[in-house]
Amino acid sequence: MSAHPPASLPARLPARNRGLALWWGLLLTAAIGGLAYWCASLSSMQGLGLSALTLAIILGMLAGNTIFPALAAHTGSGVDFCKNRLLRAGIILFGFRLTLQDAAAVGFGGILLDALVIISVFSLAMVLGHRVLKLDRQTCMLVGAGSAICGAAAVMAMEPVARAPAHKVSVAVATVVVFGSISMFLYPLLYPLIGLSPHDFGIYIGSTVHEVAQVVAAGDAVGSEAANAAVITKMLRVMMLAPFLMLVAWWAQRRGWLSDGKDAQAKATLPWFALGFVLAVCLNSTGLITPQLAHLLVEISTVLLVMAMAALGLRTHFSAIRQAGFAPLVLAGGLFGFLLIGGWAMNILAAWLR
Repeated sequence: MSAHPPASLPARLPARNRGLALWWGLLLTAAIGGLAYWCASLSSMQGLGLSALTLAIILGMLAGNTIFPALAAHTGSGVDFCKNRLLRAGIILFGFRLTLQDAAAVGFGGILLDALVIISVFSLAMVLGHRVLKLDRQTCMLVGAGSAICGAAAVMAMEPVARAPAHKVSVAVATVVVFGSISMFLYPLLYPLIGLSPHDFGIYIGSTVHEVAQVVAAGDAVGSEAANAAVITKMLRVMMLAPFLMLVAWWAQRRGWLSDGKDAQAKATLPWFALGFVLAVCLNSTGLITPQLAHLLVEISTVLLVMAMAALGLRTHFSAIRQAGFAPLVLAGGLFGFLLIGGWAMNILAAWLR
């Protein structure tokens, strides 16, 4: 969720220094995560419904915009390792909280809901961005993909399809950072107000919030039932990334959207951590994993995710708002409003049909 962070460590530094930066970065994120755990245990924080995951990213953002720039050269590679690798490992192990029976509770309707959200959000991005805000199609495609599927990861995956230059990719990532972060804190506040059960609200989170990490944090802030439904729904949405990219590449080629006139070639592959998550759920459904082992794996998942949240916070800069510019930010804001209100309406309809 970071807004195009600087390189974590200059390549010219010796391997020994890069190794030290990895360990110092791990220690830094672990320290912030430990502080988040301690704060989450306080009765005042529990009363506010703030979990360790949410507090970790708040503390990480505070450190990221104050002391971290001075430490980045000595900790950056470790922070980025947590932000990328530990996050995905934590998501995989999160699968041991779930079974195929839980997935069946989301059902085919959840798949259709995800597909409807993706198609409607991306279509709105192209219409609102290009025809109303007069943005170029590359920016619209990047911002639309980030809002529709899985945030910064979808933006980066869309880059070879849109053939977008680096600065447009950076701006698109910045917009999903801004509104994805807002959604992570806003959704738990909306939960008592919009008339959905914890399970249905989890589906609402998973089908409309930008990043996997933000879905985990928002769902966890509501409760375990909401978190389980949110992650399953989100992972179904993430797994639609590959066919979505191929469809957009075909459509862009057919419509002649590319400025250089070349064919769009989507490097569409299913994210490995999504496959790992599915395998963990399947394994947990076989009965081969004892409840004690499953509990241990879930606890490890929580630790990894808290460290990942701290790292995401460290790499999230308030300058992302300035970097995004006005028109792309308006587009991303419009899509965020649609996800919030239109997504709620679609979820209400889906819940009624169930």
